[in-house]
Amino acid sequence: MRVVILGSGRGSNAEAILQAQQEGRLGRARVVHLFADKPEARLLELGPRFGVPAAFVDPAPFKTKLEGAGEERFIAAVRACEPDLVVLAGFMRVLKPGFLTAFAGKIINLHPSLLPAFPGLDGIGQAFRAGVKETGCTVHYVTLEVDAGEIIAQASVPLEPGDTLESLAQKVHAAEHELLPRVIAELSVPRG
Repeated sequence: MRVVILGSGRGSNAEAILQAQQEGRLGRARVVHLFADKPEARLLELGPRFGVPAAFVDPAPFKTKLEGAGEERFIAAVRACEPDLVVLAGFMRVLKPGFLTAFAGKIINLHPSLLPAFPGLDGIGQAFRAGVKETGCTVHYVTLEVDAGEIIAQASVPLEPGDTLESLAQKVHAAEHELLPRVIAELSVPRG
């Protein structure tokens, strides 16, 4: 299973996936390319470290969505990799119909809450401020509606007395780093 990872930032989830691949824990999946929408994204540094091609793709003209010329550039770059799965790992853009149609049923996202609770930006902060007893992370298929696609798997994290926003974020990120590679490995194995 050919996997392409899209990200915007430090790439800790991409690193967890690549580490799992290096350790033989990614099933039949193989990361074939990393793409970032920011030229300074640390995600791009992971490519040389793990022997995987990594490139910046210009997302312009929009700052928070992938549409127009930027969307066309991303579709062309990803399509050239012939992916079986496109993984959004901290990709901070809303995908539009063009991209979703080009890779229909092949795009998954990692969200830092137990969806359907706390969709959108700052899922960890939303959960912390709400004072819930439990939060976590969710891997789901991507649809037009943000964070509303079919849920594939979730991992729970308790919100304990004495937790700060920072300590809760650390726990959620640790859960993400376990969940996302596991889901990719499971998806790589043919069913039935």
